[in-house]
Amino acid sequence: NFGDLEKGLTEMRRVLRPGGKLVVLEFSHPTAFPLKQMFNLYFRYMLPAIGRVTSKDPKAYRYLYESVQAFPDGSAFVNILSRLGYKANTCKPLTFGICSIYTGEK
Repeated sequence: NFGDLEKGLTEMRRVLRPGGKLVVLEFSHPTAFPLKQMFNLYFRYMLPAIGRVTSKDPKAYRYLYESVQAFPDGSAFVNILSRLGYKANTCKPLTFGICSIYTGEK
């Protein structure tokens, strides 16, 4: 995670070699019923509850849910890559849209 997503992506692009490839694996938001509802239920309520019992840092599990909700997924993230100068940008949803692989080139 970056405090400032665009600054982080800009720095990653800066250090890539010409023609270098960026690959990002990130949680996304499933859209199909009932997976969307199950995903949100698990991430919002069940995972933080498990974290409270098993982790020394239970707030991290709440943060994970909030982080996933705030992350621009799908075409929104691809558009950010394009705006920052990445080329040949793609988004490949995996596991029914629970996560996605994003790629771009310098």
